[in-house]
Amino acid sequence: MRGLRTHLTRWHAENVQPIVLLHGFMDSGDTFQFLVDELPGARSFVAPDWRGFGRSEWATGGYWFPDYYADLDELLDTLGLREPVVLVGHSMGGNVAMAYAGLRPERVRCVVNIEGFGLARTRPEQAPERGREWLRQLREPQEAAVFPSVETLARLLQRRSPRLPADRATYIARAWTEDVAAGGVRPRFDPAHRCVNPVLYRREEAEALWREITAPVLYVVGAESESLARLGGESHPESVARTVSRLEPCWIAGAGHMVHHEQPQSLAAAIESFLQRCALL
Repeated sequence: MRGLRTHLTRWHAENVQPIVLLHGFMDSGDTFQFLVDELPGARSFVAPDWRGFGRSEWATGGYWFPDYYADLDELLDTLGLREPVVLVGHSMGGNVAMAYAGLRPERVRCVVNIEGFGLARTRPEQAPERGREWLRQLREPQEAAVFPSVETLARLLQRRSPRLPADRATYIARAWTEDVAAGGVRPRFDPAHRCVNPVLYRREEAEALWREITAPVLYVVGAESESLARLGGESHPESVARTVSRLEPCWIAGAGHMVHHEQPQSLAAAIESFLQRCALL
């Protein structure tokens, strides 16, 4: 898409417009598998790997959030999705889904935002140091870690997410890595993603986009996630509901930030119920 080779994972049902699944930072589209397994087989799904992640091509000029909006816009055209779509996004993908729903409200039927709470507000006086750090990092090529094996990464994932079963951790570790000629595996992402962004995040601009959303939004929070605590009260569902007019909060018990990995059954039940309600609107 837009000059870069893009990898898609598709789960087909005949003659059904697919739900578009948007993964988060350092993730890939194929790890929505657990969620898809729990949703009705009559539904169809497509999950792109964002540029520089998974099996999609790397960008040479860096990574900028507006590119994700444009990539999604072209994806819908490429797939011939003329009717308003259902967007399901996790974390970074949830933020992209929310922004896109504000930019292109006519193209979005409804949004499921899983832990995509925006970022903390920034201050203008942070700009000089951020710019200096970005310039410094440009001179120091970033490198991805190499793990001795898929199993090593799977164990690390379980330490970070104690609720993640071993079989799912192994599946994710395989999806996220590729073999290294000298031995071991490395993550499938462009190390340039580790560089800071020299453009400060402006929450006021994000909220301006959210105010343009006309679609219903299911705002999913992992009950044991630390994301809301880090961002403060303005990302709490009650606060965001003052900006997003048709927001419906949803708390998933026993889940941290990676809700779709840890509690796919509960998440699928919440999504399916929401989609059924959207069909009646």
